[in-house]
Amino acid sequence: MFLETPWTTLLLLLNLLVSGYALLVDPSLMDRWAFRPLHILQGRQYYRMITAGFVHVGWAHLAFNLITLFFFGRPMEVLLGPVRFLLVYFGAELAGHGLSLWLHRNRPTYAAVGASGAISGLLFGYCLFFPFDRIYLFFFPVGIPAVLFAIGYVVLSIYAVRRGIEEGGIAHEAHLGGALGGLLLTLLLEPRALPIFLRQLGL
Repeated sequence: MFLETPWTTLLLLLNLLVSGYALLVDPSLMDRWAFRPLHILQGRQYYRMITAGFVHVGWAHLAFNLITLFFFGRPMEVLLGPVRFLLVYFGAELAGHGLSLWLHRNRPTYAAVGASGAISGLLFGYCLFFPFDRIYLFFFPVGIPAVLFAIGYVVLSIYAVRRGIEEGGIAHEAHLGGALGGLLLTLLLEPRALPIFLRQLGL
C-alpha cells in the first residue's frame, strides 16, 4: 500500500519526523521555519513558504493533517502520478501562503504553521474525481458528499477571512488559498478531471 504511493508516504514521514523533532527536541525550529510575512517580505526568507508546511503547533494538529493526507493523498497520487501529485501538493501550499502573505503583509507579528493549505489542495482535487464520495467528520457521524463538503468549506473560509477570524488557531485564508490552488492545478494538470466531474453531476 505505502510502496504504491511513495511520495505520500515520504510526506507523511517528513511531517511526522520534522514536527516531532520540533515538538520534542528543538521548539525553536518552529519559529525558524514558520510562515512569517515580515521575514519573507523584508528578510527575503522565501523558504518559509515551504518549510512552514512541515511544522505543527501540537500533536492534535499534526495528527489531523496526517490522517487527512493519508486518506486523500494516496488516491490523488495514484490518479495523477508522482510529478503532478507533487505539483498539486506544493503548488497548493504556495497558493495558501500566497493568499496569507497578501492578507497579512502589514501584520508584523503574524505567524502560521502546518500543512493544511497543501492538504486542502489535495482534498479539493479529490472532489473533482469523486464528488459524491462520503466524507466523515469526527463530530458529525453522517457522511457528507465531497462536493457539498467542498462548497461549505469554501463558504465558511471566505466568511472567516472577511471577518478576520482565526478561531482555534486555524488560518482559514491558507485553507482557502490552498483549496482553490489545488483545484485549479488539478484541472490544469489533468484535463480529464473536469469531464469526470461533470459526468458524475449528470451534465
